[in-house]
Amino acid sequence: MLGDSMKIWYQVTQYMRPRWLSFSCKDEDCDKHDLPSRAKRFDSFFSQLYCVPLASCNELICKDFFLYMESNQFGLFATSTAQIHDAPAVGGAVHGVPSIEKITFHLLRLEDGEILDKKVFSNDFVNLTHNMGVFLYDDLLAIVSLRYQTIHILQIRDSGNLVDVRAIGEFCREDDELFLNSNAQGMAFSDKNKQLQLPGNHIENHMHQGQPNLGNSFLSGIKQRLLSFIFQGLWNEERDDTLRIQRLRKKFYFHFQDYVDLIIWKVQFLDRHHLLIKFGSVDGGVSRNADHHPAFVAVYNMDTTEIVSFYQNSADELYLLFEQFCDHFHATSRNSMYMNFISSHSNNIHALEQLRSIKDKASSSAQFVKKMLASLPFSCQSQSPSPYFDQSLFRFDDKLISATDRHRQSTDHPIKFILRRYPYSLKFKIKPGPEAGSMDGRAKKISSFLFHPILPLALSVQQTLFLQPSVVNIHFRR
Repeated sequence: MLGDSMKIWYQVTQYMRPRWLSFSCKDEDCDKHDLPSRAKRFDSFFSQLYCVPLASCNELICKDFFLYMESNQFGLFATSTAQIHDAPAVGGAVHGVPSIEKITFHLLRLEDGEILDKKVFSNDFVNLTHNMGVFLYDDLLAIVSLRYQTIHILQIRDSGNLVDVRAIGEFCREDDELFLNSNAQGMAFSDKNKQLQLPGNHIENHMHQGQPNLGNSFLSGIKQRLLSFIFQGLWNEERDDTLRIQRLRKKFYFHFQDYVDLIIWKVQFLDRHHLLIKFGSVDGGVSRNADHHPAFVAVYNMDTTEIVSFYQNSADELYLLFEQFCDHFHATSRNSMYMNFISSHSNNIHALEQLRSIKDKASSSAQFVKKMLASLPFSCQSQSPSPYFDQSLFRFDDKLISATDRHRQSTDHPIKFILRRYPYSLKFKIKPGPEAGSMDGRAKKISSFLFHPILPLALSVQQTLFLQPSVVNIHFRR
């Protein structure tokens, strides 16, 4: 839900606009009044503007993915075929990462639903759940290929075209591939001259037809940058050569293969020049719950192609930065001014007190730090700017509801929003699920919420883990 419009996905994308108001009440106690039959209908809340078919053949619309470019009123949707979990790792693919035969990103002009451009990834894997594998900052788009360990940087032009800017992974600079290929051809020519001087039965052990196999000769460019940063950091920590060598053996060479085996999990923009990159194991990259796997985060400068900093996700130094400068990790578009008013422990005293209370109650400081830093890098457009989540105005149970878009534990009891100021009274309640409550109290239920950024309007979706139908409620102010 963005701007003043809301998107609801099926195999055909329907673009709907909230209709306001269809019912009002002037009495002090409006709850005693039943809604008119007209006000209970879905079309009294939303009007359909247009309907656009996106999925074709065996593709399905990814209902958990959508990004909105406010400056040009563009919307980015995605469709994909089914995952192939046991796909062979060919062509430089990472072993253990699933494959998707076709992933298509569709750029739509939201004003009329016209499809302006498409970007297709074949036999690849991009994590589209809750926008995890894609990040939009102003007109720049970062798409993470988990399977081929490449960060694709695209630009969305005002004309509605998706233009490739650079690919970060195997190579970091635009001319890296050209340089390596030129150098490899020179090496192959030198090897060929040497072969002419050797007996014929030795030729078969050399490169076939003079073509080098670079894939087995070099680590990727981004991995070499990472290893160089770690090595230089350890080298500079010691002045004495003997102590320096001992430290490198213990901290670098002993863990060398562990660093080599790291893969890129997730990426976000910090600004137009820097990326925050999360590294971890292959198992953690494809797991539904990666919080239990060790991980690292690095800041990468796209202009200089250098790693600027590197932390394990349990580092106290990184946590202090996160606590004091949390808003800097939420890279928001220059055109989304209202996104700058989202409450965080960096700008809101109530959120900071809540965070410190959780920290004081934690049984393990290390586990608390790791849990807090597990959210980095943040998913794109994952926070609601609705004033109902302003912690200077309301107090609520953030275990059940918050500005962050994710599934949460659901109960049969209403979620209460209480005023922060006098008279500290209950202002309103939101109850996900059936009005009469669930028939099966033992079933585990989860809920997700979608708040309009401006209007007093929200959707709640309650699901159970036993494939029962979802319950969708529309919440509005009477």
